[in-house]
Amino acid sequence: MFIFSMVNWWLDRGVAGFRIDAIMNIKKPNIYTSYPVDRDDGLASIENRLHDAVGIDDFLHEMKVETFEKHHAFTVGEVFTDRPDALEAFIGNNGHFSSMFDFAETIAGKSDDGWHKCKPVVWGDEYKKAAFGTQARLGDIGFISNIIENHDEPRGVSHYIPEGDVNDTSKKMLAAVNFMLRGLPFIYQGQELGMTNVAFNSIDEIDDCSTLDEYQVALDAGLTPEAAFKAVVPYSRDNARTPFQWDATANAGFTTGTPWLKVNPNYTDINAAEQANRPDSMYHWYKELIALRKNPEYKDVVVYGEVVPYKEEQTNLMAYYRKGTDRTLLVVANYQHDAQDVVLPGTHKKVLMNNLETLDLNGDILHMPGYQAVIFEM
Repeated sequence: MFIFSMVNWWLDRGVAGFRIDAIMNIKKPNIYTSYPVDRDDGLASIENRLHDAVGIDDFLHEMKVETFEKHHAFTVGEVFTDRPDALEAFIGNNGHFSSMFDFAETIAGKSDDGWHKCKPVVWGDEYKKAAFGTQARLGDIGFISNIIENHDEPRGVSHYIPEGDVNDTSKKMLAAVNFMLRGLPFIYQGQELGMTNVAFNSIDEIDDCSTLDEYQVALDAGLTPEAAFKAVVPYSRDNARTPFQWDATANAGFTTGTPWLKVNPNYTDINAAEQANRPDSMYHWYKELIALRKNPEYKDVVVYGEVVPYKEEQTNLMAYYRKGTDRTLLVVANYQHDAQDVVLPGTHKKVLMNNLETLDLNGDILHMPGYQAVIFEM
């Protein structure tokens, strides 16, 4: 009951809602269970305990009734589970929360054997498969919360875009395909600037306990210290925890003291002050996406419209309709470095957004340079 009192204390004071972290860990199974070893280091995955825990729904339902429901509060849950009824149980009409985060994209390329065995996301196809898979499972159950990154993930532009291709064009493409999905878009601090992973020089610069653990796992697997560091640092949570890059002054304008983590060295190029004054910046691209979502002409189709994949079989093309009652939008993105042609389904009424200055359209053939993203009204 203390938890309920604490939650209600905040809600009584006007807090609109809560992000509920790691909520699947609220109840544990028998702590003396001995699980079989499932990795070469002699350990068993802690996820086994999540599978065996029962009664979590009773706890969450009681919390909803005693707190959130009374205040009409918004809640979003960090829910990690492969339960087939998860969507219905957590965000359905009688679900525990208003929404839950979609982590399908974040696990692409991951390995249960450790970060050193993770593989880079394969261009656009893995991202597309994960995003469309969630949308298909979701149906009309409720609203999922879509993310590119958060405090527990590396920077999305460094994770989902191949190394060497990370630039404003590709960053805007990734933002568009994520933001236009059905659901609630969450923007993590620095994402709106296109902040990237950090060029860490050694494991001594890392503070994240998960990275340090995975570094040791890699060493135990036989990797050299140099190879282990190189393998785990792209997935480090510290990539997204460095100081926010306000401007080009010392420590990116974040502090006059010593920050707890090093400032990303690219802060002189990527910072809020520079982007606020540049109309074609990432910052202004996100403002345009938000404005489209709130535009009275399009908000119904962007918020409530159905997601229907288009040309799903075309490699490294992420394209989909947003179909509403009276409007249809088409999001088309060339998720690769090389140009490719896309056959459009018909004549478009208007180009709502384009991350490049030009549009090469010949009849119904759209020639798309690498990482171009276009939002059409059809």
